[in-house]
Amino acid sequence: MKRGRIDFPRATIRAAAVPLALAAGLVGVCFRSTSVGAQVRFISNSPTKRSVFLVAHQDDWQVFMGDAVSGILKGGSPATFIYLTAGDDGRDSVYWQTRERAALRSTAVAMGEVVPDAQGIQCATITVVKHAVRKCSLGSTESYFLRLPDGNRNGAGFARYNHQSLRLLRAKRISSVTAVDGSATYQGWPDLVATIGELAGGTGGDVLIHTTDPSIAANPHDHFDHRMAGFLVEDLRKQRMTGARYYEGYALATRAPNRSNAESRVKTAIFLAYDSEMKRVNKDWSAYREHPAFYSQCMERTYARAARPR
Repeated sequence: MKRGRIDFPRATIRAAAVPLALAAGLVGVCFRSTSVGAQVRFISNSPTKRSVFLVAHQDDWQVFMGDAVSGILKGGSPATFIYLTAGDDGRDSVYWQTRERAALRSTAVAMGEVVPDAQGIQCATITVVKHAVRKCSLGSTESYFLRLPDGNRNGAGFARYNHQSLRLLRAKRISSVTAVDGSATYQGWPDLVATIGELAGGTGGDVLIHTTDPSIAANPHDHFDHRMAGFLVEDLRKQRMTGARYYEGYALATRAPNRSNAESRVKTAIFLAYDSEMKRVNKDWSAYREHPAFYSQCMERTYARAARPR
């Protein structure tokens, strides 16, 4: 999710029935295959599947698939989180580094930690396909931060980072994209896809990638960075037999509620873990404070579809 103005789909956003308040009591359920626009009923992978959560921004999975992620992590399965952009919103490093810490804090909550312990997080810079990538390990999870520039809602990027974006890279309107901290430069879209393939690992059938839906029909009005994450997975799947699950983004708030009270509490706790870390540094950085109705709606909903087998 991008902070700042969000152009929501044309629908009335009513106040959510479930308040955004930290809730106790996590529930474990399992996943069932879903059709386009179908609701997520179950949350679990088979023991042979490793989950990879590929998102554009540091709070995307919490808002769009938080309860699904929690069900997988609490089942003890190892998981990989890949964050494509710094989620910088055209701001400086204080902002986007806070977002990274907030993402790790919510990961700990999704794993079942009531009070996340920062001491348990180990971070280092590694080299992946000749690119420097920030890696943080927490329990059975690994998180990778590529720190590419936030593309802005329309995919045109921000002036601070020379209007670079994933959308422009994929469209070949720019030949390369450089991380906001200057740590790595990706020479074209295929270079980025190859790097993600290396991070995702596996040979195909043993990996399930969760990401935002690139389909305009199934997921209208979404942020271009969200859509690019989905397209990246589609391009990766052309090279290997990797399973994928596509989640609705901004359109989620216009859907009918489909989470139980217990599932909504799980999702809410995860999102608030992220939001509280942002507020701890700067109270004006609260996503919920800026769009309370939207985020409340998302806590009651998770919609996804399974990618067609290749």
